[in-house]
Amino acid sequence: MTAPSSDYMGFVGVTTGSSSIMKVFPLWADILGLPTRTLVGHDLPMDAAPEQYVALVEQIRDDPRHRGALVTTHKMNVYAAASDLFDELDPFAVSCSEISSIAKRGWRLSGRAKDPITVDLALHDFLPTDHFAATGAEVVILGAGGSGTALSWALSERADAPRRVVVTARDDEKLEHLREVHRQHGTRDDLIEYVRTDAPEDAAAIVAGAPQGSLIVNATGLGKDRPGSPLPDDVVFPEGAYVWEFNYRGSLEFLHQARAQESARGLQVIDGWRYFIHGWSQVIADVFELDLTPEIVEQLAEAAEGVR
Repeated sequence: MTAPSSDYMGFVGVTTGSSSIMKVFPLWADILGLPTRTLVGHDLPMDAAPEQYVALVEQIRDDPRHRGALVTTHKMNVYAAASDLFDELDPFAVSCSEISSIAKRGWRLSGRAKDPITVDLALHDFLPTDHFAATGAEVVILGAGGSGTALSWALSERADAPRRVVVTARDDEKLEHLREVHRQHGTRDDLIEYVRTDAPEDAAAIVAGAPQGSLIVNATGLGKDRPGSPLPDDVVFPEGAYVWEFNYRGSLEFLHQARAQESARGLQVIDGWRYFIHGWSQVIADVFELDLTPEIVEQLAEAAEGVR
């Protein structure tokens, strides 16, 4: 997309044009008094080459009208390919090897990993603060990418931490990366269990074996950027489970699987809308150097609801 002639913010993703933020951003810009109402999408394929990430970060850095950007699907790849272009990286970005917020501070380019903060905010919106202590429930995170890593980090910091968090992936390299993240973080050794699942049936067995009331999360990206679910249709969710689909748009097969059992299994089914609200509001605050109160966030959420 051709850059506009005035200031603008960027959105690095795969199919940015179909995101609700394209309609929401101008509304939020008015509420927050931002210097621009323009959001420009930077679409890259899932298998983009490192050179493409370097070129994009250089474009953001070198265009004085470009105020900064939110990065979704590509946040780990941006870090891997272009982290040396940044003048400063926050501890989350370095530890998790991901960049979700690109901001400018004068001539300095800043990269931050906001997901551990935003996923925790979204989690507190629906899960009781004493849930794990009160129930003995556990957590199953399907996917060891950026969002799955962020959630496992947030859970390890939680005062009411679960006794066990199972993280699954089809890629040993991602699991080893996550293991190293938690080693550096100082996470207690028995909290995270790293499990390779070669087929949806493997993941389904783990989900079915989780205790009553457990938190089951789709952090794979399946159902958004690519169709499908990490689970087969005959999966059996634990009684009373909280089933969290990180996505709010797309084919959302995982969400539909959970809703099909919502009544029979007593599930609490949550989509990714509040995660979307917190994720975007936190990055916008970073890019434009704003302080957000809970009251302002609720005002933003109310404005966004009309275009959902």
